[in-house]
Amino acid sequence: MSNTSLSEQEQVRRNSLAELRKLGIDPYPAAEYKTNAFAKDIHENFSPEKNNYNEVSLAGRLMSRRIMGNASFAELMDSSGRIQIYVRRDDVCPGEDKTMYNTVFKHHLDIGDIIGVKGFVFRTQMGETTIHVKEFTLLSKSLHPLPIVKEKDGKLYDAVTDPEMRYRQRYVDLIINPDVREVFRMRTQIYQSMRELFNSRGYLEVETPVLQAIPGGAAARPFITHHNTLDIPLYLRIANELYLKRLIVGGYEGVYEFSKDFRNEGMDRTHNPEFTVMEIYIAYKDYNWMMSFTEQIISKVAMDLHGKTEITYDGRVISLKPPFKRISMLDSIKENTGTDISGMDEAELRNVCDRLGVEHNPAMGKGKLIDAIFSEKCEHTLVQPTFIIDYPTETSPLTKMHRTKPGLTERFELYINCREIANAYSELNDPIDQMVRFQDQLRLSEKGDDEAMFIDLDFVRALEYGMPPTSGMGMGMDRLVMLMTDQPSIQDVLFFPQMKPEGGRKAQGPGPRAKFLEMGIPEEWIDPLLALGYDSAEKLKEVNKPGRLANDLNGYKKKNKLDLPGLSPEAVSEWLA
Repeated sequence: MSNTSLSEQEQVRRNSLAELRKLGIDPYPAAEYKTNAFAKDIHENFSPEKNNYNEVSLAGRLMSRRIMGNASFAELMDSSGRIQIYVRRDDVCPGEDKTMYNTVFKHHLDIGDIIGVKGFVFRTQMGETTIHVKEFTLLSKSLHPLPIVKEKDGKLYDAVTDPEMRYRQRYVDLIINPDVREVFRMRTQIYQSMRELFNSRGYLEVETPVLQAIPGGAAARPFITHHNTLDIPLYLRIANELYLKRLIVGGYEGVYEFSKDFRNEGMDRTHNPEFTVMEIYIAYKDYNWMMSFTEQIISKVAMDLHGKTEITYDGRVISLKPPFKRISMLDSIKENTGTDISGMDEAELRNVCDRLGVEHNPAMGKGKLIDAIFSEKCEHTLVQPTFIIDYPTETSPLTKMHRTKPGLTERFELYINCREIANAYSELNDPIDQMVRFQDQLRLSEKGDDEAMFIDLDFVRALEYGMPPTSGMGMGMDRLVMLMTDQPSIQDVLFFPQMKPEGGRKAQGPGPRAKFLEMGIPEEWIDPLLALGYDSAEKLKEVNKPGRLANDLNGYKKKNKLDLPGLSPEAVSEWLA
């Protein structure tokens, strides 16, 4: 960074850096700085009567200063919280040389610098627990000023709330917003709570491949990469389901994994391209057992985190005490629309969509039409925990057929606060039926469904060796953390959420936008095209399946809740002509 691009404050800090070095002070020392206390422990345990903490060593970030001649007060923040320090010139400079106080502390230390202090703890006349500093050491010079945030009695004033800054510069967000650090501490506690339960049952935590030759286990669009040595395409996993079921075939009774999954889809308040899912598979169980087990997981997490099963999210009180409501997808649609769609064929379902105002397109089969009706008319009603059970076969290619209801599968999704939290099946273990289902997915793909599953022949081969009756469940950890910590957006529970490049769309230049307009593409569809990776007219013209692109754009519109009309394959064909 050139000096001409620095702000006045940044230049002042660099000048201080140079002066410190002239004084022989290393602003970034390598040696270990031994500490023996944390701010929180001192606040909780200090007692003047006990005369404890009389030789304390603590390190932290300088967050405020009040220079008062030959003595000063300041505030340090370590990983546990803040504590006041008292620095007197003659204590830190007992000899004739007063440079460490008069020059270094008063003029060359800045808010944000990390220092170590040694001294004893006392209580001021105002009752403030304080460290009387006998010695201080600069541990890291801060060259970029922090946003000014005031804190008093544990409350923040002028807190930084700009999401662009908070998410892009999470390190700053964590420094100045202690509540954010608490959210991520709670996230770790949620993982620990679940691991305790699984391990107590004897289930094994495992790791499965992130790079996969066939992206299976979910209906989603993958990210594609290339392995140079093998000269083959590889995919970032969209799910780890098929690998975990291979382990059940191999003889484990229960396996689970907290996996990073990747889906090349839209971004909104509940979707990020990279996200965390916990998947667990237990032999000799079915989806009824898994519903009860899921209730145990959710209620245990709430108890471990909050000490109760009642939580508040966005002002709404939600009870996580089992048992949760259970209702079939078709009954939920009937309950919310007054229409019984049982036994309807594709044409009848399209008529229902038209009558209810539910958008659909030619690439959608029977299962996706039912799912669209449910998503539009039912999801928003599911505030309290509800198991939606018995899904259409077309949307559940890895699930056993329902033992008593033809055309449906033994599957459930758990909804809390109108969002899907978990998805589970009585797992399909018939290799012949599984192959037929994969072939059905292939036909949907050829019809333009870009989220249809690939055929995984090795997985079918694994089933041919025999997989015991099994139930599996996947739980969205990011959404669960949002729920348990009362956070409005997935970006608030990810340390580093995916962001647009700094500068936004302007960084791409006017080229593709102008060219798209020349091709007759309406302006409102240009940003969705760019978001889906079509950043040039040449790339767009490589599309040979207009139906698939129309399906992608309609899916992006739905996920991002864009107020745009539905897009037909015919309209996309005209763009590409």
